[in-house]
Amino acid sequence: MNDELEYRAVLAVDIERSAGRGDRALLEIRARLTEMLKEAFEASGVDWSACLRHDLGDGLRVTAPAGTRKAALVHPLVPELALRLRTYNRGAAPLTRIRVRIALHAGDVHVSPDGTVAGSPLEVLARLLDAPPARAALAGAPQTVPASLLLSGHFYDETVRHGHLGLFPEDFRKVGFTVKEHTADAWLQLPGREPPPDPDTAGAAPEPADVQEEPAGSKTAGSKTAGSKTAGSKMVNKASGHGVVYATQHGTQHIRIERKH
Repeated sequence: MNDELEYRAVLAVDIERSAGRGDRALLEIRARLTEMLKEAFEASGVDWSACLRHDLGDGLRVTAPAGTRKAALVHPLVPELALRLRTYNRGAAPLTRIRVRIALHAGDVHVSPDGTVAGSPLEVLARLLDAPPARAALAGAPQTVPASLLLSGHFYDETVRHGHLGLFPEDFRKVGFTVKEHTADAWLQLPGREPPPDPDTAGAAPEPADVQEEPAGSKTAGSKTAGSKTAGSKMVNKASGHGVVYATQHGTQHIRIERKH
């Protein structure tokens, strides 16, 4: 056995809800995903032919060449892949649409002459790929969001935290998870979308901006309520012909008058 260790970055992707589509659809989406991954790697300046690739059944694990700049695997690789997935999905039938979870980690691994890769970093990568926060974030996102991305703490600290070109720490949210025997913190992003809300602040309704406040109970003369909509703690009443009334559940009304000329 080769006892030499090599520090490598490792990436894994898993296709969301791949089961039950049938063999033909699964073969199609696997081939398309591999093609788009290859294009995204090459667009990021990472030699696809030098990568070690391993089939995960409904996904793929990629071990980057030694010396690969890890930040490039976050940006531009992930946006490049997300763009291709979203473009492909626009024209794909429901059975062949592809959304994926992406996981990234790095560490010392054993690389055999035949290209086999082994070591604890791959175990961590597998747990990241299966982490509930990444699954829930993608499942709860609009269908136009094609991927979720989860970075190990180690990978985040060596890349995103430093704010390298194209990497914005504020786009990621720290999450904790436990999968099997592995418990850790990681960093979550939905590529192409605002970061998932912090559970501590989710649900807080922002106050309307740049509108004049008037005491509760006041109204616009001559206006009649035509209908209302409730969104969180804010209710919107449309006044026929004279304006729009914004009212919060605490009793404050915000009135904008629109006059016809």
